[in-house]
Amino acid sequence: MAISDAALMMAWKEVLAMCNLKAGEQLTILTSDDSNQQIAGMARLAAADMGAVVTNLNLAPMNGEKAISRDKSGYIGKTALEHNKAALACLKASDFVIDTLQLLFSKEQEEILKTGARMLLAVEPPEIMLRMLPKPEDKARVLAGAKKLGVAKKMTVTSKAGTDFECDLGQYPVLTQYGLADEPGRWDHWPSCFVATWPTEKTANGTIVIEEGDILLPMKMYARSPVTFTVENGYVTKIDGGFDAEFLRRFMDSFDDPEAYAMAHVGWGLHTRAHWTVLGLTNPEAQLGMDARSFAGNFLFSTGPNTEAGGTRDVPCHLDIPLRNCSLSLDGEAMTKDGKVVPAEQR
Repeated sequence: MAISDAALMMAWKEVLAMCNLKAGEQLTILTSDDSNQQIAGMARLAAADMGAVVTNLNLAPMNGEKAISRDKSGYIGKTALEHNKAALACLKASDFVIDTLQLLFSKEQEEILKTGARMLLAVEPPEIMLRMLPKPEDKARVLAGAKKLGVAKKMTVTSKAGTDFECDLGQYPVLTQYGLADEPGRWDHWPSCFVATWPTEKTANGTIVIEEGDILLPMKMYARSPVTFTVENGYVTKIDGGFDAEFLRRFMDSFDDPEAYAMAHVGWGLHTRAHWTVLGLTNPEAQLGMDARSFAGNFLFSTGPNTEAGGTRDVPCHLDIPLRNCSLSLDGEAMTKDGKVVPAEQR
């Protein structure tokens, strides 16, 4: 259902307050021609009403001729900032950036964050944003998971469908997403609620089985039949199955880069107001798929780039695949059991 301008503006004020926006701060709203104008417009009004100094920065879209999908994550890492020094300087001079263009995985995003700017990505439809409005308890769950993940040496994931995967941890930092850019240099995505990290290089091994009904992103479709990923020394070496397996192979091969098959971040969803069913109830082109990435108890694994973690794999192919019904453990301690988050008191 549609969201009123008044409701969205009030939500923006609530989120920006939790992001510690102060009067007098420089806030830039980054848009492109395909940005949701209600999101950008209500963010502008909310920030101005809170006393921020607001700048609107609109850049032309790019990569449309390279991507084989209209999805913003269909071709990542290359942005209109690459040769636009004036625009990049504006963002670097900002205290807070609201990104509706999607700079994620770009070197320019990292440059901006290194200045201490906070950055909040906002590209989901307003109705999804309001249903998954960040709350303090969401942040608390993510930080509790991050505390466990930050000291763990090994992650293991199993499922009754045949998943039997493990990797060493510790080379890369922990990724926390709880929907708030509330500290200097922090990036986050409203809406979001999960914790993840990247496997230590060459240690990811095993089998990951995608069941019928699990979700393939950025395709934004439910798997129609089982798909088996064989992972060896940090790379997907085989993708077996029927139509979905061939579809994934051809998509990844279209980038003509072996790094597309590298394992990227692995973790689990923690959002209690995100739903596995949403993808089947809304227009896939209208959303990025944050319900799928965040619903509580999923095992979210990805392939492709690791530049967000400080690595060197700068490949524009990025799969996110959230699986249901998995059991994920850190050093033998269960975080999820058969697709359900294990409460701390039951571990």
